[in-house]
This record gives sequence, structure tokens and C-alpha cells, in this order.
Amino acid sequence: MRRSLQRHPGSPSFAIVAIAAEIARPRADRLLLSYDVTGKMDEVRVPPLTAAARADELWRHTCFEAFLRAASGPAYYEFNFAPSTLWAAYRFGGYRSGVHAVAEIGAPPIEVRSHSDRFTLQAAIDLARLPDLPPDTAWHLGLSAVIEHANGGLSYWALAHPPGKPDFHHADCFAHELAPAVRA
Repeated sequence: MRRSLQRHPGSPSFAIVAIAAEIARPRADRLLLSYDVTGKMDEVRVPPLTAAARADELWRHTCFEAFLRAASGPAYYEFNFAPSTLWAAYRFGGYRSGVHAVAEIGAPPIEVRSHSDRFTLQAAIDLARLPDLPPDTAWHLGLSAVIEHANGGLSYWALAHPPGKPDFHHADCFAHELAPAVRA
């Protein structure tokens, strides 16, 4: 399913025209995400490719994010994917609380393609070992992007935004529902 990300009204962006995300769940325990950015890519700071590794504070530069929680319960996961192929995964016990790095998963495969007017990042997440995401329940998904512009400014994009400043952890941002997995 393809969804459009909306720019936060308080974060101007003259370089980016649109960001769309493609969501697929090919198996009960796997999520495939593709973020497609359209605009003047020479006005966007995209970190260079490096070896895939965990890193914190990826959101300070161009980064793509996914927030995932079961339909019931306050716990949720945050996944960060940088165009450099650096990545991060965290579990929160509740809204911005009880955070710790998720050690149960390895590096997600991240692929990037860049053109003068388009940038695409694809990532796959293996969710089989994450106990707060039972495959037989509905999941709520929030997708977001932080875009760093050539002038150092940041713009914030998400499926939905709560009132006030950008806050991807807010319940309003978990705007896409994934149906429970059907076992064959």
C-alpha cells in the first residue's frame, strides 16, 4: 500500500515536493518499507554510504523512521534508517518512556537509489523476535522522515502530525493500521 507523508506545517521545505512510502507485509513477521522522496536532491544533505551499523541520533540528519505497536498496549518500537545504511531500533514501554535499544534484531537490509530529482530508500525489518508485536493482532504504524537541507535546516514529514511541534512518537502519528497476519 502506498501512503503520502505530510510536511509538518512548522518546517519549511523548498527542496522537497513529496515523500511517499510503500508498505508491504509479505510474511507475518516481516515488514518492507520504501520511502520515495521527490524534489531537488542537490539541495538535500544525504549522508554517504558506509558499512551498515547501529548508530544513535540518526534523526539529526536525513533519516527515515518507522514506529510500530500492537493495537493494544502502550509499548512500541522505533526503527531508524539512514541513507548511509546506519540504522537503529528501540523499544519504548510507553510514550517516550522506558526506552532501550533492541538487541533481538540484526541489521536490516537497506538499499538506496539517488537521482537528481528523486531519492529512494528501501528497508526490510524482521520482526519475528519482538515479543510486543504478536503477528495475530493488528498493528499501528507510523512512518516519518527527517530531511536535512543544504542550508542545515530540517523538515519533518509523517503520515499525520499532532498539534504543536513535530512529535513522531505521538499516538496521532501511528496513522496506518496493518491487519493481523493470516496464516496459510
